[in-house]
Amino acid sequence: MSVDRDESLVREIVAAHRGVEGAALPILHAIQHGLGHVPDSIVPMVAEALNISRAEMHGIVTFYHDFRREPAGRHVLKLCRAEACQAAGSEQIAERLQGKLGLKLGETSADGQVTLEAVYCLGLCATAPAAMLDGRPVGRIDAARADALLEEVQR
Repeated sequence: MSVDRDESLVREIVAAHRGVEGAALPILHAIQHGLGHVPDSIVPMVAEALNISRAEMHGIVTFYHDFRREPAGRHVLKLCRAEACQAAGSEQIAERLQGKLGLKLGETSADGQVTLEAVYCLGLCATAPAAMLDGRPVGRIDAARADALLEEVQR
């Protein structure tokens, strides 16, 4: 999308939420849904519309892990890093996936195929270690299942 189209979409989203109490999060979610991320360039625009400082808006965007400041890959693989998953071996799974993908947690492959993210609880503690691929929960991740997820994201 072009900058003008991005700004036009943001203006529409802000207008749709005008008057809503606590509109910052709904606006940011709508922007991310529409653009695929929350570009730094729109932060001042949203801050002004909500009559808050740029620093406060920046703080909101960077505090919540679900907001992306760069576009995600075609596939998003989220690995649970919460205690139950750690106790069940998520660290080894994370190392395996990072090594095979050549990515660190929080990075997107150069070809834009996959984003590898850490999350801190998917609510799948009974099936730890857990992951989520493109919104689909996957439990009981072991080496074989991790490799199967890699095959899916590399198609």
